Amino acid sequence: MPTETSSAEQLPPRGAAVWAALDPLIGAGTPLRVLDVGGGSGMFAVPLARLGHDVTVVDPSADALATLARRADTAGVGERVRGVQGDGDLLHEVLSTLAPGGGYDLALCHSVLEVVDDPAVTLREIAGVLRSGGQVSVAAANRAGAVLSRALAGHPVEALALLEDRDPAAARTRPAARRRFAPDDLLALVEGAGLAPGSWRGLSVVADLLDAASGADQDAVRALELALTDTSPYREVATGVHVLATRP
Repeated sequence: MPTETSSAEQLPPRGAAVWAALDPLIGAGTPLRVLDVGGGSGMFAVPLARLGHDVTVVDPSADALATLARRADTAGVGERVRGVQGDGDLLHEVLSTLAPGGGYDLALCHSVLEVVDDPAVTLREIAGVLRSGGQVSVAAANRAGAVLSRALAGHPVEALALLEDRDPAAARTRPAARRRFAPDDLLALVEGAGLAPGSWRGLSVVADLLDAASGADQDAVRALELALTDTSPYREVATGVHVLATRP
């Protein structure tokens, strides 16, 4: 059973919108099988485990998974968190040796599609391990937000490149540029994976601008962030885009 509240009102403003969207599912009192793709050191996995859910984290980084294990043990939820080294585009292979069953109830795919070889393949792999009726939480960088961010930082050439979906620093060799997504592009990817998306929301509409260093009241920032996350025209220029989708 859940051991603590999942209310977004108790969380940092930047991630409050995602937790608020997940709250009806993760706070319902029923333990879930959760898959966190690219979940790294457990920013989502450990709080979910503390709510009583069983979480499997798939991540290519052995160092991140070691940090995950330490964090889960420190939080007293080590038995509910499992780290598996592997890539999201090979989930069917990575997860083939784990406990079989009716699939995962919830999958997280946060800040992953920007860096994988093929976002469409990764989403199809995730869809394939969900149970019927299972949901996936997809969060990715928003192109419009990136354009405005670079422009406000005094980099108009980079802002124009992002607007035109070009690498803002094409001369570099490593690392490759992160992808940014327009909301319609992200929804099309989700639908192409055979998933039924809900309405999209903006992530970090104002939280990145009004961070803790600014001295702004964090409760007020959180309340404003939650009010703007699904409100146009503000959500269109958010740092990120988030959508919950369901496997039919």
